[in-house]
Amino acid sequence: MQHYIDQLNEAQRAPVLQKDGAMIVIAGAGSGKTRVLTMRIAYLMHQGVDAFNILALTFTNKAAREMKNRIASIVGNNEAKNLWMGTFHSVFAKILRIESEKLGYPSNFTIYDTQDSVRLIGQIIKEMQLDKDVYKPKQVLGRISQYKNSLITVRAYFNNPELQEADAMSKKPRMGEIYQNYVERCFKSGAMDFDDLLLKTNELLNRFPDVLAKYQDRFRYILVDEYQDTNHSQYLIVKALSDRFQNICVVGDDAQSIYAFRGANINNILNFQKDYDGVKMFRLEQNYRSSRNIVEAANNVIDKNKTKLDKVVWTDNEDGPPIKVHRSLTDSEEGRFVASTIFEQKMQKQLPNNHFAVLYRTNAQSRSIEDALRKRDIPYRIYGGLSFYQRKEIKDVLAYLRLVINPKDEEALVRVINYPARGIGDTTVEKLTVAANHYKRSIFEVMQHIDKIDLKLNSGTKQKLQDFVTMIQSFQVINENQDAFYLTDHVTKKTGLVQELKKDGTPEGIARIENIEELLNGIKDFTEGQKEIDGARGSLAEFLEDVALATDLDNDTGDDDRVALMTIHLAKGLEFPHVFIVGLEEDLFPSAMSLNTRSELEEERRLFYVALTRAEHQAYLTYAQSRYRWGKLVDSEPSRFIEEIDDRYLDYLNPMDTNYRYKPMMDIDIFGDVDKSKLRLNKPVAGTPPAYITSQEPISTANIRRLKPVNASSSSSKSTTIDSNLKIGAIVMHERFGKGEIVNLEGVGADKKAEIRFDVGGLKKLLLRFAKLDVIG
Repeated sequence: MQHYIDQLNEAQRAPVLQKDGAMIVIAGAGSGKTRVLTMRIAYLMHQGVDAFNILALTFTNKAAREMKNRIASIVGNNEAKNLWMGTFHSVFAKILRIESEKLGYPSNFTIYDTQDSVRLIGQIIKEMQLDKDVYKPKQVLGRISQYKNSLITVRAYFNNPELQEADAMSKKPRMGEIYQNYVERCFKSGAMDFDDLLLKTNELLNRFPDVLAKYQDRFRYILVDEYQDTNHSQYLIVKALSDRFQNICVVGDDAQSIYAFRGANINNILNFQKDYDGVKMFRLEQNYRSSRNIVEAANNVIDKNKTKLDKVVWTDNEDGPPIKVHRSLTDSEEGRFVASTIFEQKMQKQLPNNHFAVLYRTNAQSRSIEDALRKRDIPYRIYGGLSFYQRKEIKDVLAYLRLVINPKDEEALVRVINYPARGIGDTTVEKLTVAANHYKRSIFEVMQHIDKIDLKLNSGTKQKLQDFVTMIQSFQVINENQDAFYLTDHVTKKTGLVQELKKDGTPEGIARIENIEELLNGIKDFTEGQKEIDGARGSLAEFLEDVALATDLDNDTGDDDRVALMTIHLAKGLEFPHVFIVGLEEDLFPSAMSLNTRSELEEERRLFYVALTRAEHQAYLTYAQSRYRWGKLVDSEPSRFIEEIDDRYLDYLNPMDTNYRYKPMMDIDIFGDVDKSKLRLNKPVAGTPPAYITSQEPISTANIRRLKPVNASSSSSKSTTIDSNLKIGAIVMHERFGKGEIVNLEGVGADKKAEIRFDVGGLKKLLLRFAKLDVIG
């Protein structure tokens, strides 16, 4: 153990060796906080603390897995298995399954994902005959999520006139009724949504003191990663569990608190010292990840925030290249700059694709980047897009599996009762739903007793419903004795799902079958992996919980050689040698939605800080002078965040040509004389022409000298130097059309043309004096 502790620096060692009491570790970007958390847990176990008595909470399964693997390498795999370590949601789901009966839920309750919840709310809005353009299901779910994370139950809502008035003002006066119906329908279906996993844990710990005492006694040492991202509900759970022994260690960075939009409360970390007695504070300020230029530039920006904890992040790393700033005319040109830069860097330095990441403020920005990467034949992966488990055919298989575990799950039942088609129409399902609501029973229970309830169904329909019930019950029998893989394989064949997809001979239909095959592969892999875990048997229930709590980033194996495209929110915790931060324009980043209050602007600045500190070696800041928004071309100005970085850390790739002067088309004498001694050149902000302001100071040329001038003859010189290499059969790269092969050359001198067959876009004839072509083969 001493060998591992010796590898830590002095600042890292101090919190690891602090065994008891409340403590906070303020960890700057790239300062090795995961290493500190890992070593601290290993050290506690080395000091005789039972692994069963340690609770470690993270925000991603990936982080929990990495930490567990590192701990296992120090203390051994058997001991590491006994740790309670995972995301807030996965750990509390585990507790809720153990204690579910106290809250009236089955232990095999279903966990609804966002799609399930949106569908259910859509159904409720339809039943209540409300206008779906006013009560948009996604917005309604977002509001309900806010209630739950603020611990506003249905009862609390109806006891709060201000909340009801706020909803009435936003033209949603029946919000409370929807909330009540949603909660009742989830309960009837034996289901919890993501927010319930926190809300119900709070309910459990508050309503049942014996349960609270049991888990306080079990979790004698609690560690929380990314504490700045906790919301009010998570804060209260951690506070309750740690209250007895107060051996709590929280790690975080207030400068990386970027999740206010989903309820994260920065005050949890700012006020930690007020919540516990004798709190010890440790600071990790040495950045091991990024070059000095990147660290200093990030400090420049975050220093502008008023609400923050004191710390000075520094690094011993080399200076590294300056941060490159690029101005494009349009967002399409911005995409081409990113793609061509990645292409050139890969060629010059033999770098793999996964050394590059493109970060943006909103998902919509990925389109122009994708287009440009495709034309350059550069493979990429979008994070946060439609994840594997959200695809229709996968959701269909999972719905059958959910019914096996929990036949009360109405969302799953409605999804597959007539898929593949078995003659059970919408009218029949509506009659079943009405009866289920009337008798306060699940639809499945109504179907089980279809002969005893008069629903005015013909005998053929009744038989089909009974056949469906029998099929699900047969799956349940198999589930008792077989693992998840065997059962899923049986379900996909017996239900006719695969046969249904085989009828569709299109490439999409084949891809869907391949996706189901991939699901089976994943389940096989999961069941094999579960054999290593004590007490696990690779059951269907274990697999479904693993899927329900998975996030898009958790599915990343990390060995795929692709450029990463993602929003900055998703990039937190990751690092890449080369990072492009695109769309750095006012009203886009910082977002126009975030300019109303100082706290919102400060969150945007923290978001930029997170983006910049993802870069290890080289960062690029790009912006467009105009960008399409809702189909209209809108003029843009550079983001204030570029201006907040000291010029010595920046390299403007294409500053305005300072030799250029506008030639007036009228007699300027009509405007009168100007005292030229009072004019000076203001500091040129990237992408803006020099502004003249009144001042006694002389003109400053320092910045102009430093900026690389645009080569006025770059396009003509490029085509003449390449000319000799252009021949039929040559492989060339064009910044707009991508890769292609020259199939014909004609003409001479300025009129010389090349006919090129491009991989994307087909055959095109280009004038060589204008075409910018790179010969690549």
